Amino acid sequence: MKLGLSLSWANPRVELPVQRVTRAEQLGYDSVWTAEIYGQDAITPLAYLAAHTTRIRLGTAVIQTAARTPAATALAMATVDQLAGGGRVVIGLGLSGPQIVEGWYGTPWGKPNARLRDYVEILRKVLRREGPVAHDGPEIQLPYRGPGASGLGKPLKSVLHTDPATKIFLGTGQPANVSLTAELADGWLPMGYNPETKHIFAPWLERGFARAGGGKGLGKGFEIQAGCQVNVTDDVRGALDALKPFIGLYVGGMGARSKNFHKEMMKLRGFPEAAERIQELFLAGKKAEAFAAVPDEYVDQGALIGPPARIRERFKTWRELEGLTGLTLHTEQEQAIELMAEIAELEPAR
Repeated sequence: MKLGLSLSWANPRVELPVQRVTRAEQLGYDSVWTAEIYGQDAITPLAYLAAHTTRIRLGTAVIQTAARTPAATALAMATVDQLAGGGRVVIGLGLSGPQIVEGWYGTPWGKPNARLRDYVEILRKVLRREGPVAHDGPEIQLPYRGPGASGLGKPLKSVLHTDPATKIFLGTGQPANVSLTAELADGWLPMGYNPETKHIFAPWLERGFARAGGGKGLGKGFEIQAGCQVNVTDDVRGALDALKPFIGLYVGGMGARSKNFHKEMMKLRGFPEAAERIQELFLAGKKAEAFAAVPDEYVDQGALIGPPARIRERFKTWRELEGLTGLTLHTEQEQAIELMAEIAELEPAR
């Protein structure tokens, strides 16, 4: 099992734990991942980390597609990759939601599934450099010819010699987008994929693999990089409670009442009543009650919490999860990073 390390991304100031990342690299961790909302961007920190590391993969989980055009994303990540020595970046993309897309980035929500397909296809064209890039998609066209167009746009080819083998992962959780991920992407950054929920996602993935053809499928070159909270502690109850405000914020308030993907995921995972209750309380301004309404079981499904023996035992089910190639740890504990390297039997870097 490959391990990754997630970096905190919702701070008022940029904070990069360089020593933690270099230690993870020494222990044999495969990857480090950044993210973004309406705060620090995901790409700049990777460039900084590239200067302090030698082999660990540098991934975004995720870049918000509304923040940059496909060409801008391709060239920014290709630049980081060349600075890092080549073959080290993973372009992880996600859609975010209409509140951020329209409210922060000022771009239309449109048809997100079609936009994601256009985005990935343009990225591939830019990275492959097989010729000037033109694309006639339902959501994105190159050259642009929509409102305000001069009519002078022309297809162009990257001056930078980009790596055509650069991996593209998609962070998705809804049926159509998970199928699109299986069809088009090199890997998946799943929302809520764990040993208890794999049966929900299996048919969505299979539909995408079938469309891709060519024998694509689980265990056949397609990577799944799931995420997991890790906390080494004797106070399991307290650790579960500490994670509830983050979950409650997303299920209750990260999105509109009528369109909240995190709430829908909680419902899909078998907690429909809790999801409705959390949103109802959160939008009524009763945040403490909303957080308390997050079920312990829901938190525990996506976490490795407790003394080393409990974490070791629960990790077995992750290790046996079909198709899972990597697990990104969300932790700031040095002890957890060391313990997970031991449990996953990583081979230290030489």
